[in-house]
Amino acid sequence: MITWMQRHKKYLIITMWISTIAFIGAGFVGWGQYSYGDKASAIAKVGDVPISNADLQKSYSRLYAQYAKIFQGNFDEEKAKQFGLQKQAMRQLIDEALMLNLAQNYNLRISDEELLHEIKSQSVFQNNGVFDKDIYQKTLQQNHLTMKSYEDDVRKSMLIQKLLSLFAPKALPLEEELLSSAVGIQDTIGYKILNADMVEVTLSDDNLKQYWEAHKNEYMTLPLYKTSVVKQERIASQATESDLKAYYDNNKHDFKDAEGAIMDFETARPQVVAALDDKATKKAALKKYIDFKKGKLDPSISVESLDIDSSNTLFHPDVFQEITELSMLKPFLKPRKVGDIYMLVKLESVVEPQVKQFEEAKAAVATAYKESKTASLLQELATQTLNNFSATKTTVISHQKIPEIDGLTSEEASLLVNAIFNKQDKRGYITLSNEKIALYDILEQKLLNTSITKQEKDVIQLKEALLNRGLIQELESEYPVEMFVKGL
Repeated sequence: MITWMQRHKKYLIITMWISTIAFIGAGFVGWGQYSYGDKASAIAKVGDVPISNADLQKSYSRLYAQYAKIFQGNFDEEKAKQFGLQKQAMRQLIDEALMLNLAQNYNLRISDEELLHEIKSQSVFQNNGVFDKDIYQKTLQQNHLTMKSYEDDVRKSMLIQKLLSLFAPKALPLEEELLSSAVGIQDTIGYKILNADMVEVTLSDDNLKQYWEAHKNEYMTLPLYKTSVVKQERIASQATESDLKAYYDNNKHDFKDAEGAIMDFETARPQVVAALDDKATKKAALKKYIDFKKGKLDPSISVESLDIDSSNTLFHPDVFQEITELSMLKPFLKPRKVGDIYMLVKLESVVEPQVKQFEEAKAAVATAYKESKTASLLQELATQTLNNFSATKTTVISHQKIPEIDGLTSEEASLLVNAIFNKQDKRGYITLSNEKIALYDILEQKLLNTSITKQEKDVIQLKEALLNRGLIQELESEYPVEMFVKGL
């Protein structure tokens, strides 16, 4: 049962979305009736709730940050495409909009008092445990957020939480007992691991070309953005002592030590100097930007040609996304910081993706073909040997204890055990990956004679998963989803 929940996380997406908002806060202006956005700028509409491109960008950025954390920074736009991150982000927004429609029908609202209380309770906006308006405003500015957009995000988050609280399930004693009994089942199994070494794949050019012909649309060049770039190198502000002191006094909350305490002026001096230098550099970059945009850039200033695609690591993913949104009607991007300098970007042209020629794609085709063919041959081998295989090993498995299994990683062992408990066949096989299949035979099964353990949390999680799944399906039939942009 727990495995079922893990495999169907998409139905928990609403509650997950609530937890992904980086901060909880809202503006001190416009504390009135909530508006769901401008219909004219919508890229989709769910019932009465439009979804804007800005919504999609925020949803995408949140997901990107989560994956980057999971992969410990080893995550880029190419991996994002492989994971279908944009479609995931859109799915989150659709589910959110479905919930907001239902909340509207129930006449649920978030009052100004509720919103203000939520802001003041967030430690990120507090100084010594007390809400600080200056910290709040600067935090939003540093994260490139307006108070209005932040207010909208928080109102939606709180509204969805309020709606879901109406459906909060409880665990009944019988449900806890049944789940505890299911978890207490113990099997003795015999098993045999089939891996890629047991099959042979021939990587001939004929085989690879045939595979490439059938899948060539999967081997495309990346969209290429041809740009002109102007750099503004870091400059010194030549700030006086009084300038430094005044800046520190007005921005002291920006200068904190490792414990979060505000540093005194002398300790913070190097950072204050750096901040003023950066301010001067940005000011000079903005002046160049205006001249660049008007075609009046000083001839002595270097303009570089730069071809940019998603594999380019020069720009932060958010900045690259901004570059992809430029057009020939609006080709200029305001100064963006890259390291210690600022860069101004003008889009010159876009080279659309094209199918790679066989030789260009050959290495990637060979990898994909070998993986696909290996998986196919292993499936055939598993089917042929299932009814007469001799188990090479035996072990005892249960929900509560995942044993070490020869030839498997701990993750693969967990997958195998959970899969077995979700099958009704005494003998069968489990595909663990494209290169590994486990044959199993249940030799003995018994219910452990243990006391009923506390299963309230797991029961509630399971019921929430089932509820969310059914609720989303029901809402999809009630509120039509209109997409105004292809490919989403």
